[in-house]
Amino acid sequence: MPDGTQSGEEHAWGLLSDLDPEDVCRRANVSFDCPAGCFKLRLFSADILVCTRYRRISGDSPAADILLERLGGYARLSALWYLVGARDIPISGKLVKPGDMGGGEMYQRGTHVLPLDRIAERYGGDIPGFLAQGRELGGEQAEYGDVSLRFFPFPRVTVILLLWKKDPEFAARAGLLFDSSASFHLPVDVIWSTAMISLLAML
Repeated sequence: MPDGTQSGEEHAWGLLSDLDPEDVCRRANVSFDCPAGCFKLRLFSADILVCTRYRRISGDSPAADILLERLGGYARLSALWYLVGARDIPISGKLVKPGDMGGGEMYQRGTHVLPLDRIAERYGGDIPGFLAQGRELGGEQAEYGDVSLRFFPFPRVTVILLLWKKDPEFAARAGLLFDSSASFHLPVDVIWSTAMISLLAML
């Protein structure tokens, strides 16, 4: 998980606390509860509360709490930096690999390698299970690979998860793409964290 000063949680909390909530809501397509001091942000199919007053992120439902617990620090970091940096711009419609938006070497080393092999192993012989889990996360079927899902981990960030099922000649494979506009909303290393939560949510 990113731990540099530029993309740390504490740094993001400080920046978010200084921003105009109305401007954040417009840019990030979220809402704000002024008395509580909390932004309400859609994380996949669940709402979470990002409370600047107490620097706390929690679910708005038991299902959201479970999702946050499963995704851990990756979700906290990604949510904070999304609120800090999101822009009010349309999706581009151009799909790119996360490494093509910068930090390409990050995705090829040690713990930064995305667990796409785990997706392939789990769902390569279970397309109905892949689609069912995706729909629980608010995903919709897309038209890539043998089967694919379009997710919105955050309101303005689009992720495509692709799966090629196993057959007698080839092992199952999985891939992950972002709409290129993600690079305007998230720092490079937080794009990696957002890729991680998209995969962990499926696992």
